[in-house]
Amino acid sequence: MIGIGNPDRGDDGISALVTSRLAGRLLSDVCVLTRSGDLMMIGDDVAAADALICIDASAPMGAPGRIRRIDLTTGKPERDMSFTSSHAFGLADAIALAEALGVASRHIVVYAIEGASFDAGAAMTEAVAAAAEQVADCVIAEAMRLRGGSQEGLSHA
Repeated sequence: MIGIGNPDRGDDGISALVTSRLAGRLLSDVCVLTRSGDLMMIGDDVAAADALICIDASAPMGAPGRIRRIDLTTGKPERDMSFTSSHAFGLADAIALAEALGVASRHIVVYAIEGASFDAGAAMTEAVAAAAEQVADCVIAEAMRLRGGSQEGLSHA
């Protein structure tokens, strides 16, 4: 599981809030990573992972806090899929690069939480912060689904 975003940029910090809500709630072999900088590292992070769950803030579209589940196992990301990133190279680009290099996980699911404010030093908006617990619950359920419901076996990044 990888949370992506910069906690110093308002709603872009939602993944850090979600990962904090996951503490102690996932099986010990589920790896939880956070990336706030260079997303080029995701390729290295996921090279050995059978499954990947990503959490990221998405660009404003009029409904802050709205959660979108995007299953890249069953389809490619939409061309207009826009994840806000602290850098020009975003999550959609990192996934595409990992696929091109042949190191992408077999199963990739993205939870994108629509943000409203991404200014440096801004506080997270209430609507986005309110989505954190629901996304954490979704990630836990997703990890179990990807395991086939079992408590053993599949390891995730």
